[in-house]
Amino acid sequence: MAIFFRPHGLRLRAFIATLGALAAGFLVSGCAQLAAPPYAADYEALDRLEGARPGMVAVAKVQPTDPNDGINTLSLRRAKLVSPSGTFAQYLEDALTRDLGEISAYDPKAPTRVAARILVNELDLGVINGSGRMDVEVVVTRAAAQRLRKTYRGEIAFDSSYANIVAVPAGQAAYPRLVRALLRQMYADPQFVAAIAP
Repeated sequence: MAIFFRPHGLRLRAFIATLGALAAGFLVSGCAQLAAPPYAADYEALDRLEGARPGMVAVAKVQPTDPNDGINTLSLRRAKLVSPSGTFAQYLEDALTRDLGEISAYDPKAPTRVAARILVNELDLGVINGSGRMDVEVVVTRAAAQRLRKTYRGEIAFDSSYANIVAVPAGQAAYPRLVRALLRQMYADPQFVAAIAP
C-alpha cells in the first residue's frame, strides 16, 4: 500500500495568507474574478480505498458541462469564483481521475465506468461562519449494467467574517476542501467500493 504525507500546517497557512493578499488586491482594484485553488487529495481516504483493492475504473464526463449553468457559477459576495479547469464539473472530474490514478485504479478504457452529475454546488460566506455544500449523483456501470446509483453530499464549515477582505479569500480557499469532503464520503461508502470491485 502506498504511503502518503499531508502538507505541513505552516505551509498551508502561508498559502491561505497568500490567497488572502491576492483576493484583497483584486477586490480593491475592482477585479472580482478569483480562481479556485488546485485540488489536493485526502490521502487517508485514498489509502483506505486502495486497501479495498478496487478494479480499474473509467470516468465519464462530469455534468453539467455548460459553463453558464448555475452549478458552474459561484459567487463570493461581490467576487466571482471560477474553476481553473474551466467549469466546476471539470474540476470534480479532474479530482476524481487524479485520485483514482494515485491508487493505480484509473483506466479510461475500463469496462467499469463512473458517471457523476453535480446537483448542488454552494459556498455561503455567512457573517462569522461560512459553509459549503456539494451534492453529486453518481452512477457506476459495468458493460452497460448499472451497479450503483446514489447521491453523495459533502459539507464543510470555515471561519468567515462580515468583512469581504477576510471572507472572500476564506471562501476561495475552502473550495478544494468541499470537493475533498464530497469524494471522502463516496470513497468511504461500502456500496461504492463494491460497485467498483473487480
